Amino acid sequence: MSNTLNNIYNNASLSLYRYGEKMSLLQEQASTGSRINRVSDDPSNAYNVLTINSEQKSLEGYIENLSEVMSYLEISSSVIGQMQPALTEAEKTVTQLSSGTYTEAGRQRSADGINDLLEQVVSYANKEHMGQYIFGGDDSYSVPYEVERTDGEITRVTYQGSYQTRDIGVSPGVQVHNCYVGDELFGCNERGEPVFTGGTGAKAGTGTSNVTGGLMLKVINDGSNYKVSIDDGASYVTVPLGGQANQAVTDSRTGEVLYVDTTGINATGDELVQMTGSYDIFELLIGIRDVLKNEEGFSDDKVCELLRKELGPLDEVRNVVVQGEVEVGARIHFLDGLKNDLEDLKLNLEEEGTHLQEADIVQVAIDLSRYEILYQISLAAAGKMMSMSIFDYI
Repeated sequence: MSNTLNNIYNNASLSLYRYGEKMSLLQEQASTGSRINRVSDDPSNAYNVLTINSEQKSLEGYIENLSEVMSYLEISSSVIGQMQPALTEAEKTVTQLSSGTYTEAGRQRSADGINDLLEQVVSYANKEHMGQYIFGGDDSYSVPYEVERTDGEITRVTYQGSYQTRDIGVSPGVQVHNCYVGDELFGCNERGEPVFTGGTGAKAGTGTSNVTGGLMLKVINDGSNYKVSIDDGASYVTVPLGGQANQAVTDSRTGEVLYVDTTGINATGDELVQMTGSYDIFELLIGIRDVLKNEEGFSDDKVCELLRKELGPLDEVRNVVVQGEVEVGARIHFLDGLKNDLEDLKLNLEEEGTHLQEADIVQVAIDLSRYEILYQISLAAAGKMMSMSIFDYI
């Protein structure tokens, strides 16, 4: 009799415990809306949910990186686009004034206009976005272009930024850079042979010159020897009798070297030397402005000739700037598509995770009601059995 009562008690207690535990689980699902609130609820699907959550966080990081990179690229594209009108205006000025129909006063006004364009493009090249310089390469916290001035006017613009880009991961296995190397966007980097355009008899030497853009080679004669200079007469190199096939002429201000074949020099004067494929937008505008100012006192015909020779470099630089804008635009388009793809993938993962984790509230309510009834029946049955005594068997 004792064992029978113990069995009845144990079975009733076990049933009540199981029904209560099940109701507690269903109530938790109803309140949270989630079918999996701990790993033990469904170990297999819980692992899948954790994996999906991890992938979602990774995608969120990539999408944030994409937004940052696209923000920088859009600013870069806008700035590069603003430089093109400056080049167009400069070309228009050079074309008009090289016809020789303008007075000295007219050229001076145009020189002031070119100087204003120069100031604009320098400010564009040193553009900041979110506290970082967008054209300084990997060194985005330092001013990329250093400006030297004489009497308030820009006389030299030097790139001081990094030649390395800062790459940012925007999707698994894909990295792009958000800060461009300005020296590659605003200047030509396909150096050719120097072109001597004057009548002094000087020619290109056999050495590799490192001067850039256009420069004026001054040739004088001190009565015994010819002398040559590329720093506006700040320093001269004496040409030995008969000249040299590869004579180095150094700019005392910058240390840059032009190798000159001086064996054919037979006249004095100023000769424009153009380093094809090495111009940048800054020294090009500086050169045009200085030709228009004509502080050397050249004749009108000589000024017009020098201006016409600037048209070729203008085309070179404009092509580089246009190519840079196209490249940035193509990258923005690519990243925009990539961002949409990642956002779609993230949405699909969210839907998959929701499907695995979300509780069916209707079914939960039905099950909860069913277990509550079973619990009440079991509780009533247990109470009835526990109230039995030995007299019920007599």
